[in-house]
Amino acid sequence: MRLQQILRNVSKFRTVFDFGGRDIAHWFPGHMAKGLRQMKANLRNVDCILEIHDARISFNDLHGTSPVVPCTPSFFQESLNIRPHLLILNKLDLADPSSKQRVLKQLEKSGVENVLFTDCQRQIDANIKKIVPMVTQLIESRPRYHKEEDTYYCLMVIGIPNVGKSSLINALRRTNMKKGGRASKVGGEPGITKAVLTKIQVCERPALFLVDTPGVLPPKIESVETGMKLALCGTILDHLVGEDIMADYLLYSLNRLEKFSYVDQYDLGEPSDDIQHVLKRIAVKLGKTQRVKAITGVGNITITMPNYTAAAYHFIRAFRRGELGRVTLD
Repeated sequence: MRLQQILRNVSKFRTVFDFGGRDIAHWFPGHMAKGLRQMKANLRNVDCILEIHDARISFNDLHGTSPVVPCTPSFFQESLNIRPHLLILNKLDLADPSSKQRVLKQLEKSGVENVLFTDCQRQIDANIKKIVPMVTQLIESRPRYHKEEDTYYCLMVIGIPNVGKSSLINALRRTNMKKGGRASKVGGEPGITKAVLTKIQVCERPALFLVDTPGVLPPKIESVETGMKLALCGTILDHLVGEDIMADYLLYSLNRLEKFSYVDQYDLGEPSDDIQHVLKRIAVKLGKTQRVKAITGVGNITITMPNYTAAAYHFIRAFRRGELGRVTLD
């Protein structure tokens, strides 16, 4: 009877999310515009393009900025048609494993053939080892035109912010050159890489160099829902969207995808469609409270209230760390 009651309650949850008429802020800072100019200027020296993408974000959402590969700046479209191209879907450890074959079939229909799933944070990832042989084969199967005499290969890593481009470079160095440390700066917030860097060697045989680039987004994100998914995955700065609505959209998404691990994570007892209820329980469980002054008939008093903002912050980051299960926002 208890399970049946829970299922009846879940069936009444929202099937459409109300964004309240809000729009996603345009996040296109100066370093992005400068980075785009530098990237375009460096394309002539590039043998192959590596595009890295967050495996948790559906390609159905991101198609539109490029007819070939999602979220690719328009000036790369022509380059992708004439240069070898490898698409890397990173953060596989956080994505729903059942979505992998569906994504591959979708990409195959779009004409994208060279695809790898990776987890660049792992010390050992079998697919990271496949990148150099794949790239070498792709480059050597096509004319190099003005680069025929060069004895090394140069790759450019592109992608939207915070999908793991710098982590990929460091993973390749660790795997192929047995070098620890970080050749490229890594961070959990978008916008860590500010400009196109100098070439970073990631392999000796063949001599292979990578150029890290800043994450770039289209100057305008057309769909509010797409922007919300990007924000949840850390691609857009949280404060530009609002952590309150991000937490609510996350709860809506988890319920819609029937990912209810948050129930046990926060001792809720059963799934809920009420973000205020969920955040209150999170705040109580984690001790995230704040003291506020209240005006009463007998004067001002100080009361302890749940800190909903801190709870929303924790809820979002628990999702990003994979603590709420492996989720693909499809």
